[in-house]
Amino acid sequence: MTTVFITGVSGYFGSKLVSFFEKKNEIDRIIGIDIKKPAFASRKFEFIKHDVRKDMTPLLEGEKIDWAMHAAWILPPIHNKALMEDINVTGTKNFLDACVKSGVGQILYCSSTTAYGFHPDNPRLLKEESPLRGNDDFIYSKNKKEMEFVCAKFKKSNPGASLTIVRPCFVVGPGFDNPLARYLQKKVVILPSKTAPFQFIHEDDLVEIMYLLLKQKKEGIYNLAADGTMTFEDMIRMLGNWKLSLPPSIMYPMNNLMWHLRVSFITESPSPGMNLFIYPWIASNAKLKKELKYKFKYPTTKKAFEDFVRYVRAEK
Repeated sequence: MTTVFITGVSGYFGSKLVSFFEKKNEIDRIIGIDIKKPAFASRKFEFIKHDVRKDMTPLLEGEKIDWAMHAAWILPPIHNKALMEDINVTGTKNFLDACVKSGVGQILYCSSTTAYGFHPDNPRLLKEESPLRGNDDFIYSKNKKEMEFVCAKFKKSNPGASLTIVRPCFVVGPGFDNPLARYLQKKVVILPSKTAPFQFIHEDDLVEIMYLLLKQKKEGIYNLAADGTMTFEDMIRMLGNWKLSLPPSIMYPMNNLMWHLRVSFITESPSPGMNLFIYPWIASNAKLKKELKYKFKYPTTKKAFEDFVRYVRAEK
């Protein structure tokens, strides 16, 4: 039987992992941590209130953890950059340190395709070996890049550790509720006059892929993304809303002012986040398909997004 440890279990991604893993017969125990109690319960699930910035080793020692997954990250931008970086950076380092000290069987770290960065000279498809150039002016992307270097150093120092790194693109589905999701649901969506194609993976595919990577003892780095892309114009149209285009020279300072004034109904992200709309950062899923032979439930970006649209319409 398998014992699983998951950080950030009260968040969107962490709660989805717990819900998925508790249905698996071979998993008999799930230990999860967060700073707030989750809204769900399960006979397999044990919750421990714990801040990832504090040592996790006492929580893992003697528990014989088979699989450990780190999902405790701050994704939506916050104004306190120091706090955001402390949670993201210190939390990741503490997770890796506790896992190796406690002899965890397999470690899975959830990175992001944002670690590649949003750049005008990105290749058509970003592969696992592509340079990590996460944007230093956008904290989430910056931290994802930096923590991959920490993971590489960790693996070099602990060659016997079984480490898997997944790089999902933006996740979509009924649980899709972050600044981008809320922005796309505005009746009038203001966007830069020129935008790049965008990529999604469905939340159901994401958690199953992570499960299979652990079950099949796959190590290394894997991009997680569905096939194809879609435009922001298509997303807005499918949600029944309207697009208003503005040149970046106008939109950037306007957004910057609203961010600093904390006018959250206008923007929930600082202006450097606009680069994810403007520049391409599309990841290849060829390695995943070749090595895992995975068949997506939602095989394309559009199919994944359509499920989110169905959910939004049903909620209205």
